[in-house]
Amino acid sequence: MAEPTGPVLVVIPTYNERDNLGPLVRRLHATVPAADVLIVDDASPDGTGELADEMAVADTRIRALHRSGKAGLGTAYLAGFAAALRGEYQIVVEMDADGSHAPEDLPALLAGLDEADLVLGSRYVEGGQVRNWPAHRKWLSRSGNLYSRLALGVSVRDITGGYRVFRRQVLAELDLGEVASQGYCFQIDVAWRALQAGFRVREIPITFTERELGSSKMSAGIMAEALWRVTCWGLAQRFGRGRVTEGRISA
Repeated sequence: MAEPTGPVLVVIPTYNERDNLGPLVRRLHATVPAADVLIVDDASPDGTGELADEMAVADTRIRALHRSGKAGLGTAYLAGFAAALRGEYQIVVEMDADGSHAPEDLPALLAGLDEADLVLGSRYVEGGQVRNWPAHRKWLSRSGNLYSRLALGVSVRDITGGYRVFRRQVLAELDLGEVASQGYCFQIDVAWRALQAGFRVREIPITFTERELGSSKMSAGIMAEALWRVTCWGLAQRFGRGRVTEGRISA
């Protein structure tokens, strides 16, 4: 596979992230000046969408996509991916709006595409870190990743993480129209589909920092959805009801 070339689009879903959005995008452009940004806002009551419009007027590298209501992280990313594929973008990035994903880590993730089709920013490989999380959040995250790894038979250590870099080909070839998962489970679903399709997946260490402003969107319902879906996928694989081709993973 040739080295990645061409424009980069960073997709940032938002819901009530007005205080975080501006500083995040400024840090992003200070680190990767050529990157375009697509802000996908779900009609945030706090005015995040209006701020995104103001940012787009001031900077041609920024665009805003408005949705009619809070429809979930998964569908927000799917809308962003579709927009990227309608354009000429060759590299598409997932990044949270709350500041937990450091833009300063992005050059290393982009460089990881030299040997991969999908690069996962990983908290749980050597060099990865989590800052300012309470013990119960760390336990839930590590347990969710361990369960997913065992149930699906993959060696990815941070399959639930949301800081990712895709080659265009991955998004173009996966049948993303079949992805119905939301939130936490969306990340597992897409990574597992990439592995099944035989794409090269690589984990690069990142430093994940808990948000300082606003509130987390994680809920018991999101965790329950992930547990249920992963269990179903694992059972289908084990009993021969699903097609699985082990992808190649490198750390």
